[in-house]
Amino acid sequence: MSFFNINSWWAVLKHAGIVVSIGAVLILFFFYVFLPATTNHGESITVPNLEGMPLSELDKFVVDRDLRYEVSDSSYSSEYPPYTVLHQFPKEGSKVKANRKIFISLNSKNPPTTLMPNLVDKTIQNAGLILKSYELQKGRTTTKPDAFRNVLEQHFNGEPIEEGTLIAKGSKIDLVIGDGHGITQFEMPSLLGMPLEEAEIIIKGNSLNVGIVFNEEEAPDDFVVIQQSPEVGRTIRISSEVNIWLGDRSELPDTTSVEQ
Repeated sequence: MSFFNINSWWAVLKHAGIVVSIGAVLILFFFYVFLPATTNHGESITVPNLEGMPLSELDKFVVDRDLRYEVSDSSYSSEYPPYTVLHQFPKEGSKVKANRKIFISLNSKNPPTTLMPNLVDKTIQNAGLILKSYELQKGRTTTKPDAFRNVLEQHFNGEPIEEGTLIAKGSKIDLVIGDGHGITQFEMPSLLGMPLEEAEIIIKGNSLNVGIVFNEEEAPDDFVVIQQSPEVGRTIRISSEVNIWLGDRSELPDTTSVEQ
């Protein structure tokens, strides 16, 4: 009876060993053969550059490289034709497994729009920052005589554009700015009939200099300018000297001249 029991236990152990061995072989086969074969273990694909590629060419290009793609969003760039890839994730050169999905952003057919901001009286630096915040571009810059170097006019396609006008993002806005020097040449204004103090204010206000004042010492309070040089309407430059003659109003050339 004892001999029979020993043989039974030996048979059980023998069969158990066989089962364990088979199980170990199956486990090793699963982890080292089946699993790597189905997951491409140890293999990777380098993500190609898709940016700038037309959507019509994308399917074949991606599939041929054992990859997939999905359009995640769209935006606009004037540098690319419509329906081309602007951005991708993962980026070019990334290592991924086969069948990995690449998320792309496509270029829209029509640019989005924005409202034209007011740039007048802004400095050229501030105008550039404002344009950038509205996703607009600074175009050609020209100058006009003005005492300050601020924006005087804003133009689009050669025409003035008002604040609040709907305009495509990425549009170029041309600016007219002051040259910081003001008007260098202008017509001499009339000083005739003005008291000396008022005439001096006009002269200095036009960036001119008071030259010789004739009859100033003996002039009573009611004397006015009866003659001036340069004459009324003559083209002069900034900082030019203006000579004036004082006298009685009765010495004025005529009423028309004084009004002019």
